[in-house]
Amino acid sequence: MNNNRLSPGICLLLMLAAIVFWIVAGMSEAEAATVAEDRLKSSPAAILHAKHQALTSELADNPYSRPLVLESRQSPRNIDGEIYAVIFQPFAKVSASLAGPQVWCDILSLHQNTKYCGVERGRQATLLTMNVGKKSDQPLQDSFRLALGWERAAQTSEYLLVSLNADSGPLGTHDYRIRLEAVPLQSGETFLHLSYSYGFGISGKIAMETYLATVGRNKVGFTVTGKGMDGRPVHVDGLRGLIERNTMRYYLAIESYLGALSVPESEQFEKRISDWFSASERYPRQLHELERRDYLDMKRSEYRRQRLTEKTGLLDSG
Repeated sequence: MNNNRLSPGICLLLMLAAIVFWIVAGMSEAEAATVAEDRLKSSPAAILHAKHQALTSELADNPYSRPLVLESRQSPRNIDGEIYAVIFQPFAKVSASLAGPQVWCDILSLHQNTKYCGVERGRQATLLTMNVGKKSDQPLQDSFRLALGWERAAQTSEYLLVSLNADSGPLGTHDYRIRLEAVPLQSGETFLHLSYSYGFGISGKIAMETYLATVGRNKVGFTVTGKGMDGRPVHVDGLRGLIERNTMRYYLAIESYLGALSVPESEQFEKRISDWFSASERYPRQLHELERRDYLDMKRSEYRRQRLTEKTGLLDSG
């Protein structure tokens, strides 16, 4: 018996490998260039540029008085909000400014429900420890803790991707995802995509629906679903309205953070909170919650607590 004979299976693999080799070797330069071009077109930056082109008309004509498009979706166990917008800032500045974890604490803290945000750097991961609670001064011990894993997934001269993820959250919610990507435009501006989503089980859905049926019963989102008997637009409500409001709040926080970089560092916090409130008040039907003085006083108090925690290393629960 000849022990050197190859099995039929190995012979077949060798034949297939030879065929692939001759196909690749026989590919013309034009064909190779086409393959490379197709790969380039499927890159995240190219996909985002294509989205910008597809949204040209919506960015130019929308109810937000700015180049912005907001979308939302709801499934039985998940809600998702997305914003596509042109920011009037050069990409290099946007990319450099949004690529650090502490920056995202400054951004998330503008939301009226964020009570605290700190950065924890470990060997394996960087966490943003965030407390969420009421729209008023509140001891941290009475708020909910949310640990978001932060990652700068990509940063080149043509593309930025930052993601924040948490497996679990308050009231039975889970799978929190905040994702920001951006690309430069030929006009010198930046095209940005922000997505915000989370999942919920039965207890989470009951808690949110209870809120929407009581305190939040008159709250709506931005998407127009039709017209009422009086001819006025009817806006989406419920869980989709909820995700749209918060996605917009986080987008306005990003915009306010970037805008505040134009003043000295010692003045940036005051400009951030003032600009965020003013931007939110452009959409009072959806976003008005507090009077200006109440919001500013609350954020100043939380900022002092934040600075004290950074200085002492002790988390003040009062």
